[in-house]
Amino acid sequence: MVVPPGEHGSPPAASSHPPPPQSALHQHHHHHHPIVAPSPLFALPTLNFTSAQVATVCETLEESGDIDRLARFLWSLPVAHPNIRELENSEAVLRARAIVAYHTGHFRELYTILERHKFTKASHGKLQAMWLEAHYLEAEKLRGRPLGPVDKYRVRKKFPLPRTIWDGEQKTHCFKERTRSLLREWYLNDPYPNPSKKRDLAQATGLTPTQVGNWFKNRRQRDRAAAAKNR
Repeated sequence: MVVPPGEHGSPPAASSHPPPPQSALHQHHHHHHPIVAPSPLFALPTLNFTSAQVATVCETLEESGDIDRLARFLWSLPVAHPNIRELENSEAVLRARAIVAYHTGHFRELYTILERHKFTKASHGKLQAMWLEAHYLEAEKLRGRPLGPVDKYRVRKKFPLPRTIWDGEQKTHCFKERTRSLLREWYLNDPYPNPSKKRDLAQATGLTPTQVGNWFKNRRQRDRAAAAKNR
């Protein structure tokens, strides 16, 4: 049954007679139409987008931090896209897929994307953080408790960064910074570590237990001096 243009959206006229089945069927469809209607984002003619345009949309949504819209945009990309091969290997699209997988808790998918594609250095920092954080979250779930610095160190050892998101450089500065933050994190939990904790920390930082002990002693002295000055 064809509905004249004017009748779209107007409520059916009140009538004491039940409408014939066909019109009931049509009303049913008509009533549900808005739910099935594409959202404005889906209305984008993604089929006509070039790979570069798709990449730009991914980057813009990634920068805006709107993970829901990014996920919807990725969903709306047609499987039959003329440049599907190019899209599947576009770094912006792969990074967007990794971000969505991370935020929706699909860690297996995240690891697969990161391990199977080589990313440029500009993406490494963000992707490394997601790789580690996802593994930390999984380990926390298994253990049923938050991870301490040494637990995190063990997770990093067990799941080293894939070479697709790490160029193999161990920056000494970066290592020193990580060592310092590990010691600081531990210090805030416990400024007086016992010998076995010192050994754990030494193992996690690559220092000797004596060096770890000295760092804590110096840090406690600095804090005491600062507290005295502020009194």
